[in-house]
Amino acid sequence: MNHDTIGALLQKINDSATSEGNPRTIEGSLYVAGAPEAQGHARIDDGTDPGQPLVMRGTVFAEDGAPLSNALVEVWHANHLGSYLHFDKSQPAFNLRGSIRTDAEGRYSFRSVVPVGYSVPPGGMAEKLLDQLGHHGHRPAHIHFFVSAPGHRKLTTQINIDGDPYLWDDFAFATREGLVPELKKAWVRKASPTASRAISR
Repeated sequence: MNHDTIGALLQKINDSATSEGNPRTIEGSLYVAGAPEAQGHARIDDGTDPGQPLVMRGTVFAEDGAPLSNALVEVWHANHLGSYLHFDKSQPAFNLRGSIRTDAEGRYSFRSVVPVGYSVPPGGMAEKLLDQLGHHGHRPAHIHFFVSAPGHRKLTTQINIDGDPYLWDDFAFATREGLVPELKKAWVRKASPTASRAISR
């Protein structure tokens, strides 16, 4: 069975143990440990991936509401073809993956490109199972996160990209209220105007 499908089945159990804060959701099967660690900010694309530039900023808080410094934010997502480094060996090492330590105010940010959604491999067991259930195998565009710090429960979550046609019809049932941040366009003037899209939390 596809790992995302198993994760969706287990999520209801995990939800029952979740305190207030960012909703938890599935991990998926494509995490790779050891991504380069940066302080405060990281660029996780190598500048060659097609797509609109993306900047995301966030703050990690402890359960008491205080900003959490030196927390580790691990982030990863698919490329413009919906492929992950884990299975696509044409991508450079740790492409579209990064580890970021929050600053003294619990803040982090990263630059990448806006990801796209993807489908289960055609002809595979996951597609055959979903066909029998009468369900498609599409996932909306999303970005995965692990957030961890000593003495705190690890958060496994993701954000989904607003406007994706499968946003609320994810075969893995991983979309959550509160995990669909607004995309904001930011115009940056260099030699000539260029558009980028930023997610602000």
